[in-house]
Amino acid sequence: MRIVIALGGNALLQRGQPMTADNQRANIRIAAERIAAVVPGNEIVVAHGNGPQVGLLALQAAAYTEVAPYPLDVLGAQTDAMIGYVIEQELGNLLPEHQQLATMLTMIEVDRRDPAFANPTKPIGPVYDRETAEQLAAARGWSIAPDGDKFRRVVASPKPKRIFEIRPIRTLVESGVVVICAGGGGIPTMYDENNDLQGVEAVIDKDLASALLAEELGADLLVIATDVDGVYLNWGQPDQQRLGAVTADDLDGLELPAGSMGPKVAAATGFARRTGNEAVIGSLTDIADIVRGSAGTRVRA
Repeated sequence: MRIVIALGGNALLQRGQPMTADNQRANIRIAAERIAAVVPGNEIVVAHGNGPQVGLLALQAAAYTEVAPYPLDVLGAQTDAMIGYVIEQELGNLLPEHQQLATMLTMIEVDRRDPAFANPTKPIGPVYDRETAEQLAAARGWSIAPDGDKFRRVVASPKPKRIFEIRPIRTLVESGVVVICAGGGGIPTMYDENNDLQGVEAVIDKDLASALLAEELGADLLVIATDVDGVYLNWGQPDQQRLGAVTADDLDGLELPAGSMGPKVAAATGFARRTGNEAVIGSLTDIADIVRGSAGTRVRA
C-alpha cells in the first residue's frame, strides 16, 4: 500500500516546549518509531510541518539588523532540509540498513492572486500571552491570532497548485525509497508577471500540500497525524464526540479552527473526493492502527 503520512507540528515540538534541537530530535525519534512500524510491506512518503521552526528562524534573522532577514520561502527551504535530516537519521537508526531513505527539497506553486495573501491564517513561531503578542505585532508589523489560550504570529497560507518535484519523488517511491518531502507544506513559489519562477512570503498549509502530494502519487491512504485521536463534534465541551468512519459530506459545514483542524478536514475531504481513496485524521501514536483501519476519523468520498 502506498501511504503518505503528514506529521503535525506536535511530532516535532510539543506545545510550550523550548524550541531546542534536543527537544525536536527527541520528539522526532518518537515519530520515527511509529513510522518505522508501518514501513515493511508499504511504500511510505513522509511530509511534515514547520510552523514553530520557520517562526524561530524568522525571529533569529530579525535579531541581526545589519542586513534584511531572509524571506519566508528561504527559511522554509532551511526547515525542509533541517527537519528532513533529523527524520531521515532517526528512521535510519530504526530501519534495516538496506532500506533507502531520501529527503527532497520541494517547491510548490501558488497563485499570486490567491486571496489568502490578504487574510493571514497560518500560525508560525512560538506562542505568546496576549500582551506580549500585541506588543510584538505593533513593533514588527505582524498579524496575530489566538492559538488555544495563547497567541501566535500568522502569515499568508495560499493553496498549493503544483508540486514541481513530483516526478523524481514518484521515481524514488517506485524504487522502494522512503521519501521525506513537502516539508512545511513545501517551499512557496509563484510565477511573476514575466513568467519567472520566484519565492513568495508565505507558508503553505502542510495538510493541503500533503493531500495534493498523495493525490499526484496515487496514494492508497493519506494519514494526517496530529496530537488528537480524530475529529470531534463539540470539541472541549462535556458532550464532545469523536467521529469514526464518515463521508466527506458528513464533515461539510462543521465550524473548525482555520489554523488547525480546519485545513486537516479540508485536506482529508478533498483527497477522498478527488481520488475515491481514504484519508484518516488521528493521533501520531496510533499510526499502526490507522494503517490497519482501526483508529482515527476515517474519511471516504
